[in-house]
Amino acid sequence: MTPEQLPVEQYEDQLAEKVNRLTSMMSAFNAPEVEIFRSPVSHYRMRAEFRVWHDGDDLYHIIFDQQTRERIRVDSFPAASELINRLMPRLLATLRETQALRFKLFQIDYLSTQSGQVVVSLLYHRKLDEVWQQAAEQLRDALRAEGFNLHLIGRATKTKICLDQDFVDECLTVDGREMIYRQVENSFTQPNAAMNVKMLEWALDTTRNSSGDLLELYCGNGNFSLALARNFRRVLATEIAKPSVASAQYNIAVNQIDNVQIIRMAAEEFTQAMNGERSFNRLEGIELKSYECETIFVDPPRSGLDDETVKMVQAYPRILYISCNPETLCNNLATLSATHDVTRLALFDQFPYTHHMECGVLLTRR
Repeated sequence: MTPEQLPVEQYEDQLAEKVNRLTSMMSAFNAPEVEIFRSPVSHYRMRAEFRVWHDGDDLYHIIFDQQTRERIRVDSFPAASELINRLMPRLLATLRETQALRFKLFQIDYLSTQSGQVVVSLLYHRKLDEVWQQAAEQLRDALRAEGFNLHLIGRATKTKICLDQDFVDECLTVDGREMIYRQVENSFTQPNAAMNVKMLEWALDTTRNSSGDLLELYCGNGNFSLALARNFRRVLATEIAKPSVASAQYNIAVNQIDNVQIIRMAAEEFTQAMNGERSFNRLEGIELKSYECETIFVDPPRSGLDDETVKMVQAYPRILYISCNPETLCNNLATLSATHDVTRLALFDQFPYTHHMECGVLLTRR
């Protein structure tokens, strides 16, 4: 399979393989039947990153085969959004003709939205100057004249030149309600927008009629926090990355949500604070004991939850766990299943045609 060919006729087979694999992995925990959420078969990725190959007067996008490291030219990329695919050839056509923009360009990153916005980052192995910026502004204006709602960024060592803004505002309809999410270039966002909506709606369904407050670790830009706020009295959420925290605060304001509090802390630090092991200035003015959190939500990195956080999470009656790595999820469940039952299990095909799986579990204390 080449990057320009998706095996759409094999989609159901690859999904069935993931369902069987997840079912087998979760059998040790007496999990219920898997709820299956299918991805669009093409144009599902809102992000794409390509290296740039220079060949005389020509240049083009490339990716590397993960096994052979073979260089593969990419003229279209049906896994990426239709917006990215429309933009790719138009962007390259101008770059080829503009020495100030093509010289020592080695990578192009795209971040798009379903709402028609896109940020393009051009990465260089050289210093960027005023000549580059003038050429970049002309490129941006020319592409906008063609109808692209585009923002352009130049990156080099210790340099970031941002024309206008370094973010896009995604608009998603989640369980009948329109949600706006600011997404910052070079920060984590859910890559598959359609699957993100399905994950949010599944999380809403699993927490419907909840009582008390919600605690969330690893909240990012507030993706889940804001959607779930309607099901809880209050939401207390933690995130360590500054750009994500800033986006979360913007998203709280623009969505007019008044019951979400974001704290800039690592999950491990918050665990120490909850256990009374350390005090943090960042928690001044926040009365942790006033929260009655009966549900905790976690969406950790691929490494899963550390041992201390697992113990802290185990204290909550209900645990909602989204995982991008079922292996580390199972490692965590080896401990959590001593006190909690897996009452819901979902597979979200976030990464079609790959080995990777995204899944969700709801655990209820016995």
